[in-house]
Amino acid sequence: MTRTDMLKPESTAKIDREIAKYPADQKQSAVMSALRIAQDELGWLSTETMDYVAAYLGMPSVAVYEVASFYNMYELKPVGKYKITVCSNLSCTLMGAGGIVDHLRNKLAIDFGETTPDGRFTLKEGECMGACGEGPLFLVNNRRMCGSLTVGTVDQILAELE
Repeated sequence: MTRTDMLKPESTAKIDREIAKYPADQKQSAVMSALRIAQDELGWLSTETMDYVAAYLGMPSVAVYEVASFYNMYELKPVGKYKITVCSNLSCTLMGAGGIVDHLRNKLAIDFGETTPDGRFTLKEGECMGACGEGPLFLVNNRRMCGSLTVGTVDQILAELE
């Protein structure tokens, strides 16, 4: 039995709009959007949340787990209020991503995959984000891309987030 109150009505309405983009017998095609919407509301994807999405879309839970565990934009454990995903691919590395990572590690006193004790920041490593000319760069909460980073711009961005 799936809880019907897992997500707010606004979130289920968003999922319904995504489902409507596909033929009625293919609503499972909205799984990535549904997971994103659920994560936006809840902050991360618990097993219970993924089970809810699976039931809502009429698909096996394991199929939803496979999607959520394959893509790095989905979080399967709680993260900080601000998730910073640093591109560590070749172009960004050549443009100074290593120094940016070192600065973030020192400034936040955490490493990749960790969250600050106050729950504000989580630091993640990410693959190519498709903006190689703007390297080094990072994403904040999978939404805000910050490029051409320097130690100074990183400090400015962190101050804005605090």
